[in-house]
Amino acid sequence: MKKAEQIELVRQASQLISNSKFTVVLTGAGISTASGIPDFRSQGTGLWQKNNPLEVASLTAFQYTPEKFFNWLRPLARDIWQARPNPAHIALAQLEKGGWIKAIITQNIDGLQQAAGAENVIELHGSATTLTCFSCHKSYPFSEFIQAFLMEDDLPRCPNCSGLLKPDIILFEEMLPMGDWSQAQQLCENADLILVIGSSLEVTPASNLPLYALENGAHLIINNYSSTYLDERADILLPLNIIETIPAIAQFLL
Repeated sequence: MKKAEQIELVRQASQLISNSKFTVVLTGAGISTASGIPDFRSQGTGLWQKNNPLEVASLTAFQYTPEKFFNWLRPLARDIWQARPNPAHIALAQLEKGGWIKAIITQNIDGLQQAAGAENVIELHGSATTLTCFSCHKSYPFSEFIQAFLMEDDLPRCPNCSGLLKPDIILFEEMLPMGDWSQAQQLCENADLILVIGSSLEVTPASNLPLYALENGAHLIINNYSSTYLDERADILLPLNIIETIPAIAQFLL
């Protein structure tokens, strides 16, 4: 695609957001790959290309083979710990602060959107930044345990009862947090524009969220390299570099 065509698409997307009264953003792994966090499904590099998720990232794995679970988690935790918000995260936070978007619903567990300054963030799949004891249910920042976990291979244990600490991420075999899911669903039902960023819309039930907006007549913008099942219903497709596109939209609007 020629540069002039890219600029025109960004201009059209910016205009659609400008005309919107209630824009909601849905982000997936693609917004964080530029920060050094691998996604889960990309051919050759995705995390599920190397491991069977049910064997390493399920509630059963955490409960019955915790060493295997934490060995899988360790490199991902290292990537998340070292990562910093990229220009797309920062631009979204600026758009939220400027009143152009109402909320950011994310499938990511890295906390980078909040680190960039965004406030109204709904984490559908939980967060890797905190831990909760599986026995006494006390919660702790992962930062208190990260060095020992990464450098000494220690499994995180509760200072209160010595129970194993579970990262507050939604594992296979677990339900999404109902409060966050209900809030995300309501936001999408009220939206007149959904902006999907870095998600192939393959993971249910998150992939159904744009449908709630479309059923109420909302517009749809998708910024993703790969195709999605909703491409034909999108007003604008942006198969462009996310860390260039979202800052460019912010520049148009701000």
